[in-house]
Order: sequence, then C-alpha cells, then structure tokens
Amino acid sequence: MSRAFVFPGQGAQTIGMGRDLAEAYPAAKAVFEEVDAALGENLSGLIWDGDAEVLQLTENAQPALMAMSLACMRALESEGVGIDSAAYVAGHSLGEYSALTAAGALSITDAARLLRARGRAMQEAVPVGVGAMAALLGLDFATVTEIANEAAGDDICAAANDNDPAQVVVSGHKAAVERAVELAKARGARRAVILPVSAPFHCALMEPAARVMAEALADVDIRQPAVPLVANVTAAAVDTPAAIRSLLITQVTGAVRWRESVSWMAAQGVSEIWEIGAGKALSGMIRRIARDVATRSIQGPDDIRSTLEA
Repeated sequence: MSRAFVFPGQGAQTIGMGRDLAEAYPAAKAVFEEVDAALGENLSGLIWDGDAEVLQLTENAQPALMAMSLACMRALESEGVGIDSAAYVAGHSLGEYSALTAAGALSITDAARLLRARGRAMQEAVPVGVGAMAALLGLDFATVTEIANEAAGDDICAAANDNDPAQVVVSGHKAAVERAVELAKARGARRAVILPVSAPFHCALMEPAARVMAEALADVDIRQPAVPLVANVTAAAVDTPAAIRSLLITQVTGAVRWRESVSWMAAQGVSEIWEIGAGKALSGMIRRIARDVATRSIQGPDDIRSTLEA
C-alpha cells in the first residue's frame, strides 16, 4: 500500500487545537515551544486559550496551523510512524510549508518565521476591502476559469483554488469576484458565496507578497526532502531545493491545483492519504476527487491510537 501525508491550509484553525497532543506527547509539546521561541511570543497561548478572531488573522493562523500539523507528525513519529512511511507529502497553500517541514526540507524555526512573514505580506499586499474570494460550487475548473476571465474586465479575477471536481475558488478585485458570483449562478452553480477571508490569495494581486517571500526565502536553508513534495502550482513531485524555493515564491500568486495533485498521486499508485493536522477538509476533497483512495484524519491522541491499532 502506497501512502501520502497531506497538510491543511488556512481556515482549519480552532482555539484549543493541539492542546491534547501537547499534554499526551512531549515531542508534540516541544514543537509548540519551538514555534513560540522562533517568533519570540506565546503563540501556543493564543492557540489554546486565545481569541478566535486574533487566531484567524493570517499572520497568526499560518504559523499556528503549521505548529499543529508538526505536533501531530512528531507524535506519530514517537509512536514509530515516520515520514519514511509515506511516498509523497503535499499541503494546501500554507500546508506546503508544513509538508516540507515534516519531510525535513525546512526546520520548524524557519517554517514558523517564513509563515509569519508570508501571512503578514499576504495581508498587507492589498488594502482591506479591495479584494475578495468566492467559492463556486457545482462547476468544474474549466467553466470557472471561463467565468473568471469574463468577470475580470479591467480588474483581476482568477481561479485560485481548484479544490475538487465541484469546488473552485476565485480570487481578485472585489467587484470582479462579485461579478463572477453572479455569472456562476447564471451558469448553474449549486452555490456561489463570497468567503470571509481577509485578502485575495493566490492571484496576481499577491505580487507584492511574492516579492517579500522571494527575499525571505533567499536566506533560508532548504534541504532535499526525505520524500518528494507534490507541489501546488505544478501538481507533480519535486525534491530539489532550488525548485522548491522557486515554487514557494510562485505559489503566492499561483493557483492551488489540489484536485490535480490528488489525481496525480492516485495515478502513481497512492491508495491511502493521511490528513495530518487541524480539521478534515482535505479528506472530504480527496474522497470527491479519488473515491478509491482511503483517507484518515489525524489531529489528536485518539486518532493516533486508532491509526496504530489499524
């Protein structure tokens, strides 16, 4: 059986996530402590006992979700299930940093600092209210791409997240995204809704953030991952540090090709995908993309126990 580990993106964060892991596994607790030290603040306190709106801020949510994913991974490793039991790793947007850290390409300290910089840069790239994102349900990627192009006009509007066969997210200028919502409804979308996000991620409006990340990544040591990364922007495997560095920059403005990434892994013989970290959103997408691929969500000690028993 060939297995892949995948790591969630923004939106999966919840107050209290990972506390039970930290209490049950010293290795998991050490991850939260390392992230706190890297950022010079008590992020774990915010994660476990803070305000949900503050945790939701992009600059907090991104390193917090990476910390949660790596705490899960370290807990699994302490039970004898290492990264070498996977053929591939992948992550949804910021989850790509979690995947690379789990695979040893990045240190936890560097990943935390990069994600703080990335979150801040993405938030600051576009003034609040100028951009928007919308989920269009019931339409395929090709149709949504046509809609985005039609809605753009003189603005920017792009298919930003190709999540599964019937869920595509568009991103861009607010007026253009609103036009895309109306066009999608006219084209028979099951649902078309503006998302409660703070910035228009994964489109050309994020170019200032891509420049910030190019600078931030230039000084970071990226090692060859223990297992290949299936990259968001290419939906194919990569394992060389130079290519990874380049793709992490492109990823800021590029589309998250999640549907294609999962299909690619399934085509390579992956028959089981474990979602490592907060929430179960990726598992739901995977089931809609590749019905023959088994999924498992691991986000707490009970999940680890049932996994070991299985």
